[in-house]
Amino acid sequence: MTYLDVLRTAIFALRGNWMRSALTSLGVIIGIAAVIVMVSVGQGTQAEIDRMVSGLGSQRLDISPGSRRTTGGARQAGSSFFTLSEGDAEAIRGEIPEVQLVSGSLRGNSQIVFAEKNWASSWQGVQPDFFEINGWTIVDGSGFEPQDYSGAGKNVIIGETVRRELFGDDSGVGQTVRIGRTPFVVVGVLNSKGQGGFGQDQDDVMMVPLETGRRRLLGAMGMPAGAVMQIALTVGNADDLPYVQGEVEALLRQRHRIAPGADDDFSVRNISEIVATRTATTRLMSLLLGAVATISLIVGGIGIMNIMLVSVTERIREIGLRMAVGAGPTDIRRQFLAEAMLLSLGGGVLGIAIGVGGALLVGRFSDLPTALNSQIVLLAAGFSVATGLFFGYYPARKASQLDPIDALRQQ
Repeated sequence: MTYLDVLRTAIFALRGNWMRSALTSLGVIIGIAAVIVMVSVGQGTQAEIDRMVSGLGSQRLDISPGSRRTTGGARQAGSSFFTLSEGDAEAIRGEIPEVQLVSGSLRGNSQIVFAEKNWASSWQGVQPDFFEINGWTIVDGSGFEPQDYSGAGKNVIIGETVRRELFGDDSGVGQTVRIGRTPFVVVGVLNSKGQGGFGQDQDDVMMVPLETGRRRLLGAMGMPAGAVMQIALTVGNADDLPYVQGEVEALLRQRHRIAPGADDDFSVRNISEIVATRTATTRLMSLLLGAVATISLIVGGIGIMNIMLVSVTERIREIGLRMAVGAGPTDIRRQFLAEAMLLSLGGGVLGIAIGVGGALLVGRFSDLPTALNSQIVLLAAGFSVATGLFFGYYPARKASQLDPIDALRQQ
């Protein structure tokens, strides 16, 4: 028998019981569609999380006040102690050449008022390098002048959310607003960043010079002179980050006069480690989703094998008759293997169509990000072919090994 004869015979046999053939292919259809949708969602989620976390800066260190023991031995949050200062930031800048940018900062929450409108927002007191470290750009107006930083100028740069809530369609640049009890002039508007990696609105923020925040907005807290709540820095080369982290820790321990073996009164966080951890976690999640979908595809393949075994049992007399008129074991094996392949490929084609459509619908009508690419579709097609070959071979081999005389006696 030629391959065309084998294919024609297989199609004829499947058409003879098309309902059973369709139901048999259903397992493969669901499995292929599940592989495409789940892997697309997994890769899309991984890409989105990578984008969000990478926005924190892969060449950055954040230094915060650490926890320390009180006289009673209890541990208190480091944020209740002002253990960092502008002097620390300047020492890091001057003594560690690998550091590219460094900025101390303060933060707080306050009501901002313009005319009859008001809005509760967070503010940050910053130094010049803060904007570049955190990827902030000015879309309207201008940044702070040097005298704003040195003279505690009462100027403010607002985020897009604050601008929209207070000024509507106007930029607000040049307008006077009141933050707490202090009047400020809006000198710039930050470019929108949207939602952050942890769900927060990054545009709901106000920036003021560091000294302005300390004197005008935190004056009642009685902070030590020059104190900051956080220091952020970046390096020019990501490979230098572990070395710089060690140098920063040693420098701050020296400046803070921390005895050997004593607890640090600060903590240094390596953002690149967070990026790497998140990337590994999301990649593992993608593999897990793919594994779950593959299990459903295997179940569909087992369904094909079961039906083909039933088909062999039902068609023993037909097999015997074919062998009696000259068909060899190879011809019988090809026929049943072709039937299994047709079931698997037909289900694969429908499964790919449903999976691609499902992935597109998930990406459009839900909050789950999807990343559909040709590799996923080719992978699904490969699984479809492999399923037909693997689960169809045993029934085909069993059919080809039947004895023609015993098969013809079968009722």
